[in-house]
Amino acid sequence: MNRRALLAAGSALGLAAVPGVALAAPSSQLPTRAQVLAVMQRVNDYWIAANANPGNNQWARATYFCGNMAHYRASGTRKYLDYAVAWAEQSAYGLNGGNTTRIADNHCAGQTYLDLYELLGGANKIAAIEDSLRRMVNSTARDDWWWVDALHMAMPPFARLGALRNDTSFWLTMYQLYHSTKRLQPDQQGRVTGLAAESTALWYRDSAYTIDGSAQASPSGKPVLWSRGNGWAIAAHAKVLKVVPLSNKRGPEYANTLRSMAATLAPLQRSDGFWNVNLADPDHFGGPETSGTAFFAFGIAYGIGAGLLDRATYLPVLARAWNGMVATAVRADGFLGYCQDVGAAPAAVDPGRTADFGVGAFLMAGAEVAALTS
Repeated sequence: MNRRALLAAGSALGLAAVPGVALAAPSSQLPTRAQVLAVMQRVNDYWIAANANPGNNQWARATYFCGNMAHYRASGTRKYLDYAVAWAEQSAYGLNGGNTTRIADNHCAGQTYLDLYELLGGANKIAAIEDSLRRMVNSTARDDWWWVDALHMAMPPFARLGALRNDTSFWLTMYQLYHSTKRLQPDQQGRVTGLAAESTALWYRDSAYTIDGSAQASPSGKPVLWSRGNGWAIAAHAKVLKVVPLSNKRGPEYANTLRSMAATLAPLQRSDGFWNVNLADPDHFGGPETSGTAFFAFGIAYGIGAGLLDRATYLPVLARAWNGMVATAVRADGFLGYCQDVGAAPAAVDPGRTADFGVGAFLMAGAEVAALTS
């Protein structure tokens, strides 16, 4: 599908691309690998210098460490690994809420614990995340993931433990929880709708935003399709597909969902390379936003590298996203701005706003971009 076809597809969905606001159009060519790694280093070094204490094991900081570990794997720079070890040891490789937690946000830390286990060994590193997810496997409840963020937080550790232990019960439970989020979550009237907006291939953040006659809408009455919420979704699919093969019964569904999301997102990209905070309404806090854009770049870059997305079609989309973030959101000293705060819906964004999860998403995207360059 070429750029013109993508634009036509977006128009058919009733969603429209929007020009950037007084920002130069970025290049459609990817920089070199060395240039990508240099920007990643600048951003990550700034974050680490500003956060000598690596922080808690909750979802926001855990998402940063997903990016930090991706940076380590891409660069081989030991200090990034050491920083992750210090963070994990500070929490004794434990989970917020303890091993009995079923809250997906609390499982995000397990992604880095699994990284460290794979690199350094030590059964203690994954004891808590494995125990917690095993408890969920052995239970009957499958409706825990009622918000879209949960997909990114918890699907990857389920997928990875299934592969590590050669135990498909982790994959089955993961799919059942995913299926509930996608198709079975009730709307505000109690009707079963799920969070996937099938007509657009995008996702609502939770049932408060699904279209049921009483759901929240933008000031102009359009749907609320939150950028970062959809970023969580596409990133989750990419991370799962790194582990679950297409030959698996559910592999094609994960792959087709990523493809459909990418096809919908491409024509919605702003001319400055970013995506708006509300993908359905560019006037709803319109302007560049880094966290959603970085997650989209991560998912699209993975899709290109894995052969799931046509390189000629999507590489310019990816290049504009990466180059736009570097030109607009990355300060000379490495501060990453334009990150929307913690929330569940679009909100105001400005160049002075940063966030640990935004830095993590940027580093994750950078690692995938670097893998496509030379």
